[in-house]
Amino acid sequence: MDFSYKNVVFLVVFLIAANIFLICSADPTDGFTNVPLTKENFEIQRPYDIPLEERYSFKNGTHRLWVYADDKPHDPNSRTQPRTEVRISGLDYSSGVWQFEGHAFVPNGTSGATIVQIHGASHGATTIILRIYNGDMRYYSGQVVATDLYDKWFRVNLIHDIDGGKVTLFLDGVEKFQTKDQGPGDLYFKCGVYAAPANISYYMEARWRGIKIYKKQC
Repeated sequence: MDFSYKNVVFLVVFLIAANIFLICSADPTDGFTNVPLTKENFEIQRPYDIPLEERYSFKNGTHRLWVYADDKPHDPNSRTQPRTEVRISGLDYSSGVWQFEGHAFVPNGTSGATIVQIHGASHGATTIILRIYNGDMRYYSGQVVATDLYDKWFRVNLIHDIDGGKVTLFLDGVEKFQTKDQGPGDLYFKCGVYAAPANISYYMEARWRGIKIYKKQC
């Protein structure tokens, strides 16, 4: 077949565009295997002196979690800040590549609240904490990784490559942040609301749905 110069140029442009499309349409879960969850995997941590239904609800597939700044910790022997969190139980990990996925909603007014974290590390208590301050997401209380998150659903994919020593955050399928981890340990995912040590709103709330755990097969 006799291709003209224009045909060749068109074909090259088409192939480049197709390759860009494939790269851009890649999903954070590609290459991962879904780990089935049951209700036993969802451990709810809330102020120890408050009935569960006064800090947590699950309706139409949505976990709603809320806490107040003057609430007690989740354990009478704990000196930590108040929280209402889903602790992914029974899937602690110490090696490999693991991923948390969920869709989050943070109502306007919630500030100084951790909404997702990886607990456990060689150095310190956590590998990563992602907090909402005035509608922006921050790495702990420092670097801003996303803005304008109030009153909208957004997809969170948090990938921990233990052997590679890094954590990568995707929001709505777009990579937003990557950092070194804090070393290996007894690791697990949590989401909900956990008050920061300072600069917090009196009322804190987060909603989560579509929570999934993935693992990359070797």
